[in-house]
Amino acid sequence: MDVSQIPLFALADKRLGWVAARQAVLAQNIANADTAGFRARDVAPFAAMLTAPGIPLAATAPGHFSGKPAATAKAKDVPGERSPDGNTVALDKELAKVADTDMAHEFATGMTRKYLGMFRIALGK
Repeated sequence: MDVSQIPLFALADKRLGWVAARQAVLAQNIANADTAGFRARDVAPFAAMLTAPGIPLAATAPGHFSGKPAATAKAKDVPGERSPDGNTVALDKELAKVADTDMAHEFATGMTRKYLGMFRIALGK
């Protein structure tokens, strides 16, 4: 059985991909906190990726809006206060984002673990 064909696991996989992309961008920001002229970057929120191709929205009522494809997890510059050397990285904000990303990772892996456990119980394994 390929669990990636189950929408819940496909969503969790997409979330984990977003978490990995964001973690890499945030690590670059922290690594370049002392680099003159470096501009802090971040990826689009995960909610914006939910309407990207691969997870279509289902209109289950006539009043629902149709979904438009959103951006993928690509890094973009984040506006912020510039230091005298032109750097826009604020370590306190970056570390808060890292903590948020870590919680998102824990949630996605925990949810996957719980649902796989339910499948195992249902299958008697």
